[in-house]
Amino acid sequence: MNERELLIEGLERCAPDYPPQAVDNLLSFSERLREANLHMNLTAITEPNEIVTRHFLDCAVLAPMLTQGVRVLDLGTGAGFPGVPLAVLTGAEFTLLDAQRKRVDFLNETLAALGVKNARAVHARAEEFAAENRESFDFVTSRAVAELNQLCELAFPLLRMGGVFLAMKAADCEQETENALNAAKVLGSAPPEIIRLRPPFSEAERAVVRMEKIAPTPAAYPRRFAKIRSKPL
Repeated sequence: MNERELLIEGLERCAPDYPPQAVDNLLSFSERLREANLHMNLTAITEPNEIVTRHFLDCAVLAPMLTQGVRVLDLGTGAGFPGVPLAVLTGAEFTLLDAQRKRVDFLNETLAALGVKNARAVHARAEEFAAENRESFDFVTSRAVAELNQLCELAFPLLRMGGVFLAMKAADCEQETENALNAAKVLGSAPPEIIRLRPPFSEAERAVVRMEKIAPTPAAYPRRFAKIRSKPL
């Protein structure tokens, strides 16, 4: 199959309610990503079919968990994953947060070129962004950013009460999730739930750690990231 056929079949399996323009938007995103990657370090995955399977469909498994109009922060979005595919597929309102200006500029230029109006990229460190946007989001997402106990401290101050953190992890994340139990308790999360998924055309199982905010996050958090990394909760 070519990349279009692969994408259409994969979306039919994992996110069948995608809007009509989603396929064209994602294929245009793939083309822009490969072009920008010639002079920027955005992704090690550059073959078109692999971008579809290992990026787009890998992210698309979260689409059924989101609904139109919810506010989502994609924490450490990097080249736009999972935020850009999910914005294209769901109609949720996405803020794509990254600390590297070049990545943010690339994403905003790409979103404008694709006509995607329900997402914007923001250049900021998460702990600084939280100071002005506390409890502003229904969901926080992350993919391949940091250890879960560190991510929790960045995510939970940004979630409203009842909001949900969706952390995309490798299948063998049990120990990492156990290591985050204290952080979850301190920051106001219900016990983490590991959801097992298998993206289309993938031989590897994927895990999403789902954590719901059930109590206020103490005002002392988040700390500076250097402190989060050296002394995680």
